[in-house]
Amino acid sequence: MTRAADIDVRPITEAELPDWHRAVHTGFLREPTLTEEQLAARRPWFVPGRVRGAFDGDRCVATFRSFDQRLTAVGGAALPSDAITNVTVSPTHRRRGLLGRMMEQDLAAARERGDAVATLIAAEYPIYGRYGFGPATTAAEWTIDVPRTGLDPRWSGPEDGGRIDLVDAEDVRKLGPELHERLRRVQPGAVSRDEVWWQATTGQVRYYNTFQEPHYAVYRAPSGEVEGMVAYTADDRWGDGGQPSNTATVKWLTTLSPNAERALWRYLCSIDWITHVKTGRRAPDDLLPHFFPDPRAARLTSQVDWLWVRILDVVRALEARTYGSAGSLVLDVVDGGGRYRLEADADGSGDCAATTDGADLTLNLSDLATLWLGDESAVRLAAIGRVREERAGAARVADALLRTSRRPWCPDLF
Repeated sequence: MTRAADIDVRPITEAELPDWHRAVHTGFLREPTLTEEQLAARRPWFVPGRVRGAFDGDRCVATFRSFDQRLTAVGGAALPSDAITNVTVSPTHRRRGLLGRMMEQDLAAARERGDAVATLIAAEYPIYGRYGFGPATTAAEWTIDVPRTGLDPRWSGPEDGGRIDLVDAEDVRKLGPELHERLRRVQPGAVSRDEVWWQATTGQVRYYNTFQEPHYAVYRAPSGEVEGMVAYTADDRWGDGGQPSNTATVKWLTTLSPNAERALWRYLCSIDWITHVKTGRRAPDDLLPHFFPDPRAARLTSQVDWLWVRILDVVRALEARTYGSAGSLVLDVVDGGGRYRLEADADGSGDCAATTDGADLTLNLSDLATLWLGDESAVRLAAIGRVREERAGAARVADALLRTSRRPWCPDLF
């Protein structure tokens, strides 16, 4: 067995991409060999210094990639983020500290660039807390039993004077980026999408042979402005007696208003032959069930932690977001560089600075990340011992400052 110290962990060269991708597929249990077309589609991912690998001799045995991203904080500020993906360690080289070495290199480079936070989607829960990441948003999925909703089957369009139009992939690439960016600017937990994302989601570039072209529909407000868009596929199932029993599966649904959201869900539930709708990943407090006369027609089928955040600059992250009330809190971040005083004003703004004052709350960096986007309760974390109150009532003060009236949501997988 090769000693861990003899395994070379470093940024890869572009010529090493085929071997690196083979290691990615090995780690994710996919077919290890990629076609030339698949490799060509993935070459835009390569940014010198942002794609790392661990090499045992000439073979890549661990992978790590990061890219530039913007993450929306509470209040709408967009923070530069180090988005992490394609993390694998081959089964022959586990438990040798390779992930830790790649992570250390990448986060050091992110701080040097001036990124305020790092983000990832965790395939497994236990891995990333040790590197200071904490789960910061939750994703929920529902399955809608269309006949049970109580909706009028004679529906012929939005009641507010808007309209639903079918569009093609080219239209999505033209209209989608601006629509998503408008959502991202107001949705805590949302992240930016680059041009490659839109090319991949519409099949202009194909990373895998399993791409199924979706149907696309847009909602236009009475003014004619696009305020919503959905991508969905459908299966082809027929039940006893030759009756259709098809399921529409939502790939993504983006809306800027409750009217747009209501109209697109109503549209999906009105398609002939569709008896069930799978919603895809939504916010855990999504309005969806309450658009139906019978909310129980939307059955919650999964709810999981989704976006994980690692705060790289505590002062910058805490000053970027807004707050629910005026107040003061001293946080002792035991693995995050020290103690900080947060002062929130009545207008929602906050100031943060290092301090030597006595702490109100003691917590790890990962727990601060979990609280930062407003989805978790400090009182809950204190009850299970992850946050320690140094001053009675400090956890309730933290909740009053940090928690949000609507839960943060990240629509994306990356």
